[in-house]
Amino acid sequence: MATKHAVILLGMLPFSTLAAADETPLNVVATIGMIADVAQEVGGECVSVQAMMGPGIDPHLFQASASDVSLLRGAEQILYSGYALEGQLGSVLENFSSRTPTLAVAPSSIDPSSLITAQDIYGIDPHLWMDVSLWAQTLPTLSDTFIEARPDCADTIEANTERYQTELLALHKWVKESIATIPESQRVLVTAHDAFSYYGRAYDIDVEGIQGISTETETGIADIRNMATSVVERDVPAVFVESTINPRTVQAVIDAAKQRGHDVVVGGELYSDAMGDDGTVDGTYMGMIYRNTQHIVNALGGTLSPLPDELNDWASEWQLDQQG
Repeated sequence: MATKHAVILLGMLPFSTLAAADETPLNVVATIGMIADVAQEVGGECVSVQAMMGPGIDPHLFQASASDVSLLRGAEQILYSGYALEGQLGSVLENFSSRTPTLAVAPSSIDPSSLITAQDIYGIDPHLWMDVSLWAQTLPTLSDTFIEARPDCADTIEANTERYQTELLALHKWVKESIATIPESQRVLVTAHDAFSYYGRAYDIDVEGIQGISTETETGIADIRNMATSVVERDVPAVFVESTINPRTVQAVIDAAKQRGHDVVVGGELYSDAMGDDGTVDGTYMGMIYRNTQHIVNALGGTLSPLPDELNDWASEWQLDQQG
């Protein structure tokens, strides 16, 4: 009898209420912020995206808690980077893939010929988001995934994708132009770990990381000594710490260089494996690239280029100086 009443009540609901139920935003969980933010830009109001790893969290070392597993359990779609970036979380994601649509965004989107190989357990350097033009290749995959789950949102998602693609390619051009203003002899990016190879290749700047691609690797005295030698020989004016890594190794290089008569300063804190605080421009994918570039160019003797017209709305939203 109760079932009969439920059917009657359901039939009495207005069509608009039933339609609204069908248009509930897709519940998406992404491992890292760089995926979560891009996914939200593509999906707009048609998706609700949560990132498992927030500011300052190192995905190489991340271990899922009970609350993380609960978050994944409630997801309709799980997104992760792939290429072993998420480390120990990989086995958890593999278990969920049998019950929840789970997408490795980078391997599903990016041409393998564009990848940088690594001489370690990774095989592939997973930090692809450091090249904006490369990370932009994930947009069609995300768009198709969301449209399949929410077909009524197709027009909105496609419009979002086109608009965001334009902004990303404009940002890519701005980074390249800004890095090019650094005197060639000073165009050296020294960071805590080797997360900027794609950035270096895309924007023509030499990159040297004290640690390897994974922060699980140990930094030895020889690593510090070798990096200090490089800093002194190349007359590097500034080195950079990272938001997800203890700055002690960078400080050790600074101290070692000083012992050899070369003063080098910390040029700023860069975002490598995580974005900045939520609610700030640094807490967005475009914002992390913008802020990294701002620190690098200013510390190494360059001049930021004016932001292109395609980024006017974005710059206004975050009250950024459109002159760079």
